[in-house]
Amino acid sequence: MHLTACEPTAMSTAEVMDHPGDASLLQSCGTADSLASLEDATAESTANESSEEESACARTEQSNTKAQQSMHTESGATPRPDSLSLPAKGTELWNTHRDGEVKLRMGESGPEAEPSLTVNQMFTSTVQRFGNYNALGWKDGEQWKTMTYNEYYKSCRTAAKSFLKLGLERYHGVGILGFNSVEWFIADIGAILAGGFAVGIYTTNSPEACQYVAENCQANILVVENHKQLQKILQVQDKLPHLKAIIQYKDELKEKKPNLYTWAEFMELGRDEPDAQLDDIISSQKPNQCCTLIYTSGTTGQPKGVMLSHDNLTWTAFATGRDVSLIDADKLQEVVVSYLPLSHIAAQMIDVWLPMKAGGVTYFAQPDALKGSLANTLREIRPTAFMGVPRVWEKMQEKMKSIGAKSSTVRRKVASWAKDVGLQTNLNKMDLNGSLSRKPLNYRLAKRLVFRKVRKALGLDRCTRCYTGAAPITKDTLEFFLSLDIPLFELYGMSESSGPQTISLPDAFRLTSCGKVISGCKTKIFNPDADGNGEICFWGRHVFMGYLNMPDKTEEALDADGWLHSGDLGKHDQDDFLFITGRIKELIITAGGENIPPVPIEDAVKEAVPLISNAMLIGDKRKFLSMLLTIKCQVNNETGAPEDELSPEAVESCRKLGSNSTRVSEIAGGRDRVVYAAIQEGINRVNEKATSNAQRIQKWTVLEKDFSIPGGELGPTMKLKRPVVMKMYKDQIENFYKEVLTPTTPDNPLPPK
Repeated sequence: MHLTACEPTAMSTAEVMDHPGDASLLQSCGTADSLASLEDATAESTANESSEEESACARTEQSNTKAQQSMHTESGATPRPDSLSLPAKGTELWNTHRDGEVKLRMGESGPEAEPSLTVNQMFTSTVQRFGNYNALGWKDGEQWKTMTYNEYYKSCRTAAKSFLKLGLERYHGVGILGFNSVEWFIADIGAILAGGFAVGIYTTNSPEACQYVAENCQANILVVENHKQLQKILQVQDKLPHLKAIIQYKDELKEKKPNLYTWAEFMELGRDEPDAQLDDIISSQKPNQCCTLIYTSGTTGQPKGVMLSHDNLTWTAFATGRDVSLIDADKLQEVVVSYLPLSHIAAQMIDVWLPMKAGGVTYFAQPDALKGSLANTLREIRPTAFMGVPRVWEKMQEKMKSIGAKSSTVRRKVASWAKDVGLQTNLNKMDLNGSLSRKPLNYRLAKRLVFRKVRKALGLDRCTRCYTGAAPITKDTLEFFLSLDIPLFELYGMSESSGPQTISLPDAFRLTSCGKVISGCKTKIFNPDADGNGEICFWGRHVFMGYLNMPDKTEEALDADGWLHSGDLGKHDQDDFLFITGRIKELIITAGGENIPPVPIEDAVKEAVPLISNAMLIGDKRKFLSMLLTIKCQVNNETGAPEDELSPEAVESCRKLGSNSTRVSEIAGGRDRVVYAAIQEGINRVNEKATSNAQRIQKWTVLEKDFSIPGGELGPTMKLKRPVVMKMYKDQIENFYKEVLTPTTPDNPLPPK
């Protein structure tokens, strides 16, 4: 994952501002109104960080050898410890029972010795200090409305009492399915206060995927945004024996049903209820008990419920806030914009827990944020910190370049000069760890002429921290923004680490590095090779409790000493900056940040289209998924090399389709329209079953020959060698992602390129 946190800036509150920005000179940098459509940075953009998924096989191979373990501070030569035995309540580092307790990883001094808190304790502390400060803001028509911390906490308590009245049982889930809103936050925290589990569900989930999550957490109550999301639940309602009520928080109900409530009706249920029952539950809660479930992407099977304790959330907010120098509201109120999916830990930590820790204010973007409206929200709110997944930054970059290309020659030259100055100055600053004593004159001039206006047009003029995470970002995009005096700070972590593990800071960052480990935590490189690359392992109070009801999977993730094994490969440089170098697991992380397991999709295509021999999904760091396909053919008995002639099975398939093709060369490259149509139909069927839009195959091609061992695409055991295929078919892959013409529409007045 990669995550963000709020940071200090120059103003104390977010005000509604007139549209800022001097567009004239900005044309040279291509910034004015440059954030057009961001829709392909889908809502799944934070989908999962590098959530621990099925990396045990790779790890088992490693632990069977004599492992060399390397840490920042010390080196050892011990293999990975054996897995843990079943823990006793509250005495072990992990527990998978819904009512379980764990031993907190407390230290004797420093951040790890910070007293543990429940969510309620952190919240009430903030209310006592900043009760009259704005906590949440949302747009009602054209006007921004706000809610103070006093009102926020009172609403969460009312929601908690309403949940209890509806029959919420201890350690049962409250599933929340919808776009970010005040109601989402109140339902989440209300569920925790009432002794249940807050469980975010991705808005792009299919009805069946929603059913799995609701069933797994034994949800008593589901909170949905609108009629569209309600329909998903109604389709599977009869398969959810624990479900007692459904609440719809936006729009009017289109039909009345038993145990279906509007948000107003729901809140009214608990408004006049006595406080005694709720207070008893709150007072019985312990920091080492579970309060939130984050569901993983489910690489080879169903998702896993990552159990996060009160201490996981409150301590991580404390430690992260400390590292990024969060400023308390009475000095300078932090401001963030909530738009990334709250079913993901990154968005929860950024939008809910970090602002709460410091008394910051969270403003909600519009549901169509990633389709264009985010730009306007940023300009109106002017956040002090902003997290953009790589695809968001890439879309900004694309639009800025597009507009800049249409500027006058003089403006383009000024912009080019300024960007050269900006890049060199910031690289020098980076090398000196932020201690550039005096900025050169040309930099100060460039800032006055260009950089300030760029930031103002983007709504980032108060933003002292711009973060990127949830997926890898290209060096080109990092350097583009660095040249505009907007350094993007990379972060890294997992659902299983409550969000961040490493953070880049203004005085400690390197291009393409994910930064350094957060205070009070440790990073270890397990079984490093000669170059120092090994599996990245985590330790700290942010490490999760376990996977709900999955002790075996938990043992795969945590070793006997309590280290969390990420499944990611990485290494440290001489200054302890972490660099991700690969992945043990084959999970694809799209540019939008969604974790996608390739094998199930590849297998589904081969099943849907019997002609297909091999299928390889492409999509890592890409805007969408594509696929390389090969056709079943004859194999040379002596060499094992693929022939051009189709296999008998393939010939038969062609005949059934009405095709006369007998060779691969008669099909590849679109030469046989009948076969291509059949392949497309098969892929359409696979796409219909996708759990989210990001998991749909958008483009594909048939290669001229099948994969083989002599060809190099397959290993000795016929296992697909993905890096080799990526290199061999680089041109075909790049063709998938060439820019298409931009259509001219009223919403998109840019002429075609």
